Formats: sequence, C-alpha cells, structure tokens
Amino acid sequence: MAAKRTVPVQKVVVTEGAIAKNARAWKFGDDIDTDAIIPGRFLTINNPDELAKHAFEGTRDEFAKKVQRGDVIVGGRNFGCGSSREHAPLALMGAGVKIVVAQSFARIFFRNSVNVGVLPVVCPDADKIADGAKVTLKIKDGYLEADGKRYAIEPVPAFMQGIIDAGGLVEYAKILGEVPVCTR
Repeated sequence: MAAKRTVPVQKVVVTEGAIAKNARAWKFGDDIDTDAIIPGRFLTINNPDELAKHAFEGTRDEFAKKVQRGDVIVGGRNFGCGSSREHAPLALMGAGVKIVVAQSFARIFFRNSVNVGVLPVVCPDADKIADGAKVTLKIKDGYLEADGKRYAIEPVPAFMQGIIDAGGLVEYAKILGEVPVCTR
C-alpha cells in the first residue's frame, strides 16, 4: 500500500478590522424563506448574476434594482428557512451581498451561504437594526454598529471566515491543496 502523500496547508488570511463599513442594511423580518429570496420559477438559472436580477422578487421588488455591492441583509429569526436550495445565497452573492446578519438562521441556508462565500452573522439584536441603517461589522471585536449603536454578534470561527475570505468552500479547498484541481 502506498504511503499517503501529505500536502502542506497554506495559511488562509482571516479578514482583519471592519469587513463591512457603512454598508446599507436591507431589513427583513422573521421566517424569510428561500422562496422569498429567489422564487422557485428561477431555479433553472445557475448564474449568480442572473439570479440576482430576481432576488426578493415578489417580496421586495425594488431590491434587485437598488441593491449595491457591499450592502448587507438584516433578518429576524429563522432566516433562509424552507428548501435547501443553494440558489438563495447565490442570488445574494450575485447581487453583491456578502454578509447576512440575522437573529438566527435555518441550518441549511447557513451552510450553503458559507459554502458559496456569503457570511452569515448571528446578532441576537438584529431586529433592532433599521432598514437603511449604515452598518459596520467588526468580527474580531465581536460587534456590529448600526447608525452608531453597537450590537453584539456571535463569534465567527476563523476557519469559517477563511472559507468566506477564499470565496467559498471550493476555492478554500483549492488553497489547501487537498483536492486535485481540474484544469480543463
């Protein structure tokens, strides 16, 4: 039996300081499901930029037209519930949203978000953040500021932040060198 080849792990640089600064908050309530984020009729689309054109269609129609790169989604409890579709965080990523702050997340949406490079941040007081608030997120310091008010966030594990910094799980795996990369 051949000896297992070990590959040195390349250190992933975890973001320092504020990862969002004065980002506009798009406020949503409790139980925002994946159908509200991207309606099922668009699930034949796999391109994040195309999905973004339909994000929150039928829920908040102005979102797709007015969202800007770097804006932040703020939700209540159970954000991303419903089906396990990866299209929901892909649509947000295509719209330029890299951070979703909520009181709690549906487990599968949370994992899918990390896997595609969208950072889910748990903030027990997210319901106190106003729509349109200017949000600055300081992960290392354990808080976010919204219109000058400070709210505690749950710690983001370094490995998870590393996946986000890499651009998602596939890119992270490539950095680690543990998975052969297809060059075709």
